[in-house]
Amino acid sequence: MAGATYDPDQDPEERRGVRKSYRSLAKAVEEQQGNLNEYSAQDLTDQIHKADELFTKVRGPQEATLDSAFLLMASNMGAQKARAMKSGSGSFDVEEFLSKLVTFMGGAKLNVEDESDGEDVDSANGTRMDWDRIGRKALAKSRRVPAMGFMLGPLSIEHKTRTVGKRAKFEKNKAEERKPQELKEEDIARSENETTKNVATLEALLEDEGRINLFKFVINPDDFAQSVENIFYLSFLIRDGKVALETDEDGQVMIFICMQPADEDYVSGLKKRQMVFEFDKATWQRAKEVFEITESKIPQRPAARTRLGDKWYG
Repeated sequence: MAGATYDPDQDPEERRGVRKSYRSLAKAVEEQQGNLNEYSAQDLTDQIHKADELFTKVRGPQEATLDSAFLLMASNMGAQKARAMKSGSGSFDVEEFLSKLVTFMGGAKLNVEDESDGEDVDSANGTRMDWDRIGRKALAKSRRVPAMGFMLGPLSIEHKTRTVGKRAKFEKNKAEERKPQELKEEDIARSENETTKNVATLEALLEDEGRINLFKFVINPDDFAQSVENIFYLSFLIRDGKVALETDEDGQVMIFICMQPADEDYVSGLKKRQMVFEFDKATWQRAKEVFEITESKIPQRPAARTRLGDKWYG
């Protein structure tokens, strides 16, 4: 049974009720793990049906995780009950099978071979056994000719021995070996300092610009890569609540400096929301044409060069 779509605004009381019900189901199954004889398959089926009904109320990942954990527990319980049945574990009794087979074909005891004509007869009265009768039974199930090992497997078993051959030794060329570049702590700190500096630059520029169209601010018409970097640095300001992003009446996405929310605002109900922003080269070209962007609001930065170990990478 399929659950509904993800709903982050689901009623908290309903969400807590779903979690409580899943924990109750899991506890009921867990308590019966050491009591498989009294816990019937129907009881387990009823618990699974309850979980199916409960899943219709699942709207979040945490409740879905509880559902998965319960199904895993129920599956393990079902496997334990199947193993406890010992279905098919009994060995095949050859003597009992032959005795019933002889009786079915009209004999009373195990057959012996008559040396005169080579046909099977009953040792008690010398009557021939009706092989056609068992043949008709077999034809009702399959028309394939049975092989010698059909009932009991091959007449002789040869254990396979693993042949260990000589593998060609792989010789590494020491001259071509390269040691991975070691990333040191100061390299990471340098990268973080560069990001902090660029974020601060965007904040200062946006204070001077005031309210402005997002694309007009971040797009560098001469450099697609730096336009992507500008969006990356701007995301830090939006994440920290220093810059607001909204859509005006004309459908334009506007950004502007705002007062950073305090902890009390989040307690009062303010929520952080994330947004995935798709920006490819086609969007970059289209934005330049639509908003007639010919100059970059954000100054061109020198090409970034990162040092890893003792080498620089552009």
